[in-house]
Amino acid sequence: MGKKDGLITKGRYELKFRGVECLNCGHPLDISDKYCPNCSQANSTKKLTLKDFVDEFFSGLINYDSKLLKTLYALLLRPGRITKDYVNGKRITYTNPFRFLLSLAFLYFLMFTYNSQFDTWDQDAQKYDGTIFNGSPFKFNTDKGGFEIDSVALKKQTTNTQKTLDSLQRSNPDILTGIHNLDSIENVNPKLSKQLGGLDSLGVFINGIQEQEQKKDSFMTNDPSGYFKTLESESGTEKFLSKTEFFGHAIKQDTLFNFEQARAKYQIESSRSNKMAFNMANSILKVISKPGSWVNETISKLPFVIFFFMPVFTIFIWLVYIRKNYTYTDHLIFSFHNQSLLFILLILSLTLDTIFDISSSGIFLLIFAFYLYKAMRKFYGQGRFKTIVKYIFLNTVFMILAFFTIIVTFAGSGLTY
Repeated sequence: MGKKDGLITKGRYELKFRGVECLNCGHPLDISDKYCPNCSQANSTKKLTLKDFVDEFFSGLINYDSKLLKTLYALLLRPGRITKDYVNGKRITYTNPFRFLLSLAFLYFLMFTYNSQFDTWDQDAQKYDGTIFNGSPFKFNTDKGGFEIDSVALKKQTTNTQKTLDSLQRSNPDILTGIHNLDSIENVNPKLSKQLGGLDSLGVFINGIQEQEQKKDSFMTNDPSGYFKTLESESGTEKFLSKTEFFGHAIKQDTLFNFEQARAKYQIESSRSNKMAFNMANSILKVISKPGSWVNETISKLPFVIFFFMPVFTIFIWLVYIRKNYTYTDHLIFSFHNQSLLFILLILSLTLDTIFDISSSGIFLLIFAFYLYKAMRKFYGQGRFKTIVKYIFLNTVFMILAFFTIIVTFAGSGLTY
């Protein structure tokens, strides 16, 4: 290894700069050794100059580019072959599959967030007044996180409905027959009449809940310490959620920035559950106020999530091909190579969509679907029927795992933002 490059007599590798002992690990060297055979460090005692530094940088870059081109060629045109070469020992020719996938994942999600409109969500959230749809008396209270009835809008809607009925009565007197039928429905169908009565009392029911919420908010505002003590009588999840609601109200009411401020202000015990409730409330409020920033930050974490997701998915590949003479790591390398190809296609799709204002992701996903089938056949060497059955099963497992992974990732991000 140390003598394969021969005698180099330029720059740092001139014979006069060669040493007889590695400066890194102390391994004995020959004057003809360009690199240490033990640790691979360059055999040179010359002080590193700026020119040497630049030369080595570009040399490493060109070497990586050469590997990159060979890896891209093998991935795109030889499905499954690159993994066979890699697990059979031909590794110096290609880039490291783990590092390559991480780089592609970072590049894709960076491009995706840059071309997205998530940043506009922050502005929309600031402008949102809680209206569900125009004219509706029901509104979402962005401060409290619940629904409420706008009594003014409800009264206006009731008046408009009455005017509409009066107008219909004048233009079509026969409509009174239908109205009388509705009035007499109690005699005809008591069950339906009871259901309609329930609908009529919906507003009263919601108003009652709203009044209870107002009383609770008043209690929290006037005596926050006393209200928090009443929560200690609750238990389990209900207790934790009530504390989270309290901290959410306190953060908005008193502009609290950390748990220590809340503890000192309301004489709260410094327990782990109280800290978790405060942090959860604080995170939820941030997500509600800046949803776009939250989505962008969560997406930026997905490359790391992939490195937890792929090893789990590979377990199913290993089980499906358990009779094959491949180790778990071999299956993992196969998964990383295929996932890398998927990101390459998605990057191409995103680039074309940005330049030509089209939607090409479906086409590239179809290309990947065919590529994956060919890669499975080439790498595992099984017939069409077995490959198709395993292809369908593994893709179904992949979609299910991916769905739950995304849900857990976004939920966890929302609670810890």
